[in-house]
Formats: sequence, structure tokens, C-alpha cells
Amino acid sequence: MKILLINAGSSSLKYQLIDMDNNEVIAKGNCERVGLTKPFISYKHNGKSMQFDGAKNHVEAVKKVLDILTNKEYGSIKSLDEIDAVGHRVLHGGEIYTQSVLVDSKVLKNLEKLVPLGPLHMPANISGIKACQEVMPNVPHVAIFDTAFHATMPEKAYSYAIKYEDAQKYHIRKYGFHGSSHRFITLEMANILKKPVEELNLIIAHLGNGSSITAVKNGQSVDTTMGLTPLQGLVMGTRSGDVDPTVVQYLCNNKKMTVDEAISYLNKQSGLLGVSGVDSDMRAVEEGIKKGNKRCKLAFDMLTYSIKKFIGSYLAVLGNVDAIVFTGGIGENDDLVRADVLSNMENLGIVLDEDKNKNFKRGEVQTISARKSKIKVMIVPTNEELMMARDTKAIVESLGGKKKAKKSK
Repeated sequence: MKILLINAGSSSLKYQLIDMDNNEVIAKGNCERVGLTKPFISYKHNGKSMQFDGAKNHVEAVKKVLDILTNKEYGSIKSLDEIDAVGHRVLHGGEIYTQSVLVDSKVLKNLEKLVPLGPLHMPANISGIKACQEVMPNVPHVAIFDTAFHATMPEKAYSYAIKYEDAQKYHIRKYGFHGSSHRFITLEMANILKKPVEELNLIIAHLGNGSSITAVKNGQSVDTTMGLTPLQGLVMGTRSGDVDPTVVQYLCNNKKMTVDEAISYLNKQSGLLGVSGVDSDMRAVEEGIKKGNKRCKLAFDMLTYSIKKFIGSYLAVLGNVDAIVFTGGIGENDDLVRADVLSNMENLGIVLDEDKNKNFKRGEVQTISARKSKIKVMIVPTNEELMMARDTKAIVESLGGKKKAKKSK
């Protein structure tokens, strides 16, 4: 079974074609600057990279991607008939969707209702689904929600201490994100530790430009750092993470911002970028530290301190922890971040093997805790796309194979 995965952003459309018979990535790429000046499409297949003219909208982007995939000269499949299903990454399932679903007209209407919970991402996600439906109306389309894995959080963890009636009426609560990654790592760790997933307690640190930490108890998410939106929680590349809510008021009053402008400021101009004044990329921040840039050092320290605090709090929440897992671009590849986060935590049963941490092998599962550490610390590469593909495959197979999708009017 071949599954096409789509992750549509406001001005981008990432795609990946996976052969589920062997979990092989056949082709992947990104439609960048969709609808903007100088758009382009990247394409990787058989170890070769190519670039093509871009698209003015998401429908055109999908059409061009499919033309590339089926091109007789450099394509990766002979015809669209080889694509059995399309899986779509969707930011928010709200309280409506707690697992992946087959997309039909009713689902699309519900996704429109969820736009207020994800105004920056949901319109693009919906546009991506509609664009694919227009081009491939007879192929099943599946929505995979970033929030779904966290639907198991108890009420005390997901609730905000605001007026109860307002929280209920406006669905104001913690939802959590990066669900496909946290779920993938949970299932992988069950295999690695040879332990039933229902008995597994983990702290998973998905660290990248966007970062979140999840407390997993008995194989289920019981708390996570991101909230109503992905802005809450850790210091990130351009996101502030946790701040006093009145910071928004101060920004509005002193910088003459609207509320929307202040939230955009916290989402796009803060975090590593805002503190360092250099870049949102941790590599650039660490390069700045080497050059003696004090703001870069402060940005680094703030980020690792926020990670350390949440790991400590989740140790208290879980009580017994089988492993702390680092994943994501920074989590998997930045030994300096891991070392700083786990420093001076011996009293909590966490002892890092400094040599293993520093000399880690990229892209491999490995243990970096010392033998005397009571809690295992591991690096486990995530694969959100494979998790999405597995969900898509399961739903298609539950339908008895390929089924004509219901096209939204």
C-alpha cells in the first residue's frame, strides 16, 4: 500500500510518499512560498534532489506534486492509481476528534468550526485537504490530528483555572500537540524496553524549533507542555513559551499593539530569536555563545532551564519513570542541550554518561545514561510521518481497502 502524506501550511505544502509494505520513503519534498513571490517545489527520490517552479495556490501545488511523482522521466510512480490513500496532518481536533478519521463532508464542516482554536494553521490544513480531494476525488483521505494523543489527559491536567462556565462554553483548555511524535516514541519505547505499552511510564522531550514535553503514564498522555495552542510551555525557536498573561496587556499598551499583534509577537518574534537577537536556530545561538555573545548564552540557558523544570515536574507527576527520551531535531542532535538539561539531577536518579552523550550517533536509538543512573535516558529518532501513515493505513484497511471518498460540496 502506497500512502501520500500532506502537511499544508499557510504558504507551504510538505509531502511524502511512503510504501507501507516496507515502510520505505519513496519520495518527499516541499512546495514552498505557495501564493508568494518566487515559489518553488523541492523533490527527493532515489537519493537525487530536484527543484521545480512553484504554485500560486494549494490546488495547483497538489497538481504539480502529482505531476512530478508520475513524470515518466524522473517520477517515482507510474500513475496516480498507485496511491491508495492520502493522510493529512491537521493541527487541531478540539474535543471533537480524539483519533484519526476518514474525511467526509461532515468532518470538513467540523474542521471549519475548529478554526478559532488554530487560526494560524487550520485554514491551511483544510485547504490542503480540499485541494487533494479536488485532484484525487476517488481516493480515501484521512485526517491525523496533532492533538489526538493527548485526549487521555485527566481533567485536572487539561483544565485552566478560569470561570468554569466560560471554559465549557468556549472550549478553553489544554489540548497539547506533537501527538504523532509522542505516540510514535511511546510505541517504539515499548518495543525497545520489551515492556507492554500499558505498563510504560515515560517523559518524552520533543525538542526542535517547536518543542513540547509529555508525561506518559501506562502508555497514555497524562500531561503535556503545550496548551490551547502550541505557544504554551517551553522556550522555543520563535515562541516565548510560558509568560504571565498580562504580558499581552503590557505589549498592547506600551507598543500600541492589538491583541492579535501581541500574540503574533509571542509566536514569531520571541523565544531564541527574540532573546538572542541572532537567530531562532539553536546552532546559530551556540555559535554566538562561542563568540562571547551574552544574549545567545542567556537564550540557551532559558531554553534548557525551561526543559529541566518540566522534566522535574513530570517526575513528580509520574512517580515511577522507565525512561526520559530525547527526540526531535534538537533533542536528537544537540548534546550541549541534553547535558545542560540533565546536569545536577543525580538526586533525582538521573545520571548522564557524558562520553556517550557527546559521542552519540546521529539517527540511531541509543542509551546515554550512566550505568548507575536509576532512570534510563535515551535518544530515539522520531518518525511522525510513519505514525501518520500507519493511522491512514489502518483506517483504509478497516474500510476493506480503497474506498471512494465523499467529496465535500
